[in-house]
Amino acid sequence: MNLSDLRIAVTGASSGIGEAITKLLVAEGAQVFGLCRKIGRVPEGAARVSCDLSQPERIGHAFEIIEEAAGGLDALVNNAGLAWLERVSDGSLDRMQQMWAVNVHGLVAASQSALKLFPSSGGRIVNISSLSGHRVPPTGGFYAPTKFAVRALSEAMRSELAADGSPHQISMVSPGYVDTPLLENYFEGRDEQLSDLRSSKPILHPEDIAQAVLSILKQPANVHVADIMLRPAGQAV
Repeated sequence: MNLSDLRIAVTGASSGIGEAITKLLVAEGAQVFGLCRKIGRVPEGAARVSCDLSQPERIGHAFEIIEEAAGGLDALVNNAGLAWLERVSDGSLDRMQQMWAVNVHGLVAASQSALKLFPSSGGRIVNISSLSGHRVPPTGGFYAPTKFAVRALSEAMRSELAADGSPHQISMVSPGYVDTPLLENYFEGRDEQLSDLRSSKPILHPEDIAQAVLSILKQPANVHVADIMLRPAGQAV
């Protein structure tokens, strides 16, 4: 499927996985809208839209801008997220709330806004989840529950749309460790542990995830990809 001129929104487009996805989609000829708080960092070639995923009203306004500029939307990549290694038993409740607001509520709000702009022939939502949404690693903390929620929300939206007879599709990409600023936030204060992770085994790159997203978006309408799980070759759990 040719992505040329398709209208695609990417949240968290200013760095890491979102930046890689945005660059790749622009190179494929898509009309890309990069949503993030720091729009000055959105890659060249994408329309820059200010959006704070922790504020539902800002999300709605961002998609109003997209509708005015493009007349609709063909796909949404829910990439924006926060990751701190906060233990459930004694971690920061404030940081837990921030992760829940962006990783879960923000994803839902963006999805609802996008669905209203999709053509009757069908649109696609791709949620960037995590292997932490399939199992809880020893350092899962509160981040893992937010990704379990993304998995459940994806299944819920998929079931609801199918029951409504909608042609829209919901997919996920669930990577293991990816070398991004988000990984550095996750291992905040644990520099030696992060250094050991990077030196002991090859980990994924943002471009690896971008290619998986591209593969989903290029599938014909009769192919529905539920989830792509990517594990670094050396990652055991």
